[in-house]
Amino acid sequence: MSEEASKSSYYCDICGKSFSGTTRLTTHKRIHTGEKPYQCDICGKSFIEGSNLTRHKRIHTGEEPYHCDVCGKSFSARSNLTTHKRVHTGEKPYPCDICGKSFSVGSSLNTHKRVHTGEKPYPCDICGKSFSDGSSLYKHKRIHTGEKPFHCDICGKSFSRTHSLDIHKHSHTGDKKYHCDICGKSFSAGSSLNTHKLIHTGEKPYHCDICGKSFSIGSNLTAHKLIHTGEKPYHCDICGKSFSDGSNLTKHKRIHTGEKPYHCDICGKSFSRTYSLDIHKHSHTGDKKYHCSICGKSFSAGSRLTTHKLIHTGEKPHHCDTCGKSFSTGSNLTTHRRIHTGKKPYHCDICGKSFSQTGNLTTHKRIHTGEQPYHCDICGKSFSISSSLTTHIRIHTGEKPYRCDICGKSFSESSILTTHKRIHTGVKPYHCDICSKSFSQKHHLIRHKCIRYAKDP
Repeated sequence: MSEEASKSSYYCDICGKSFSGTTRLTTHKRIHTGEKPYQCDICGKSFIEGSNLTRHKRIHTGEEPYHCDVCGKSFSARSNLTTHKRVHTGEKPYPCDICGKSFSVGSSLNTHKRVHTGEKPYPCDICGKSFSDGSSLYKHKRIHTGEKPFHCDICGKSFSRTHSLDIHKHSHTGDKKYHCDICGKSFSAGSSLNTHKLIHTGEKPYHCDICGKSFSIGSNLTAHKLIHTGEKPYHCDICGKSFSDGSNLTKHKRIHTGEKPYHCDICGKSFSRTYSLDIHKHSHTGDKKYHCSICGKSFSAGSRLTTHKLIHTGEKPHHCDTCGKSFSTGSNLTTHRRIHTGKKPYHCDICGKSFSQTGNLTTHKRIHTGEQPYHCDICGKSFSISSSLTTHIRIHTGEKPYRCDICGKSFSESSILTTHKRIHTGVKPYHCDICSKSFSQKHHLIRHKCIRYAKDP
């Protein structure tokens, strides 16, 4: 018998794998039988090998006997130290035989290979979504359970992932050590910088195999595909509204809780979304770097410029399936649909009145608080809503931007133009429910009722 054959003379009679000793063969067979004879006397977890139990117990004792001689970091298992040292050496001994990409850990290579094969062997038993690795499934399940085990020791905010907590902590320190070498913008996370750089390169490597649309980040492609399937697996347990991705559900819940965790460090105003805070900050700096190439109007956010351009193109891609009316933005369509459903999900916690839009609720609350945050810098008069200030300023400027296309007369408000046009059209939308007489203006109907049907004292 050759020396090589003598080293592997013990074979598993189930799968045929060979071993150099009976001990290893016995241990291996437990994979098939499911036997786990080594049990932890603290938590009851069982293991196939005694060495695995020894490593496991260090979770309870906190023992980390293996130390990195480069940075001093400690580990409970020698294999973890070996893997860690590759951070310093840069060694990546596990190459992918399909694309050539290398990894420092064998398990990372196994997971990576599923990118090529499309294999996703870990399904969620709640929503059916599948994942290529067990850790992603474990993190995903927190969407359903609401578990957020990672807490910020500064403000107490909780997160479902350590990565999210690490990024959040930079909001307290202001640390943004990742800088874009093209535009100079800084980021608190390297992944955010990498995503940002795609704006400059225009690279969109993730393609939808249904409609061909491309995306710069894989998660955006995943969310986009749900448009085609109509799937909305994330449900609000308060109002029942469903969403296609978990982050939108998190943001939506702040409507119910009133949580506004993002604060302006200049004026103290709070916001429910970071995006809203970023746009708000431009009101202090006056920065409007997004310019319309058609009319020259400037905006503080790219998304607002995109929406504005639809005015020029006339494009209204969002259609109401009830009445057929079209809208330039999805949010306007969502708001419009509440006319048909009668849904008013935003409630005043002072008087109980309900509204179909959050903006209307915010404005309404100023009736209770007396707040008038919009001030005319010409005469000093204050207003509770910005549109009232805009209309008021036209008294000083004499601007009348709303022109009648029939007679050419101009007005300072669109509502006055609408009322004026009824002179030409003869439309009288306000009807008396007593005598059926009709009027072109609401206040004419009110005056009619007061004069004709007022009771004698």
